[in-house]
Amino acid sequence: MHAHVTRLADIFAMLGGAILFVIVMVTTTNTGAFILDRFMGLFGQDVSGLPGYEDFVQLAISGAALMFFPYTQASRGHVAVDLFVANAPMPVKRVLDHMWLTLTAAVALFLAYWMVHGMLESRSDAAEAGVLGWPIWPFYIPGIASMVLWAVVSVSQIFGDARYA
Repeated sequence: MHAHVTRLADIFAMLGGAILFVIVMVTTTNTGAFILDRFMGLFGQDVSGLPGYEDFVQLAISGAALMFFPYTQASRGHVAVDLFVANAPMPVKRVLDHMWLTLTAAVALFLAYWMVHGMLESRSDAAEAGVLGWPIWPFYIPGIASMVLWAVVSVSQIFGDARYA
């Protein structure tokens, strides 16, 4: 199971990267339009930026940023302070590692829980992006899925990771 969870974390990170790539492309296009507007202004012409650019970036980055958390956990890339236990016996290291993995899973599920509440409230309020008019609640889904996957990765590491074997 650990390999499948790790693979899913890899896929989430790649999707997050693809979303970031789209954000960069939209930002580049919008910046180019502003530069072109300055240049064309010399000739009395106007070039507008992308309408709703800020809405799009805000909504897209909210999920994309969280999509990297499961991958970082799967690769053990989160901050760990091993200095104090470097010379501890292996059983102590294992217990501490499992304790932190359990706490990490709990925090991820706690965040997912509150994100679900935020999504439901956003949906019941019919909240929309100001310029684009897109409903906001669907943009919670990638973040919620990422938090749940982060917790699953943490739990799978308790049962399947040989870090302190």
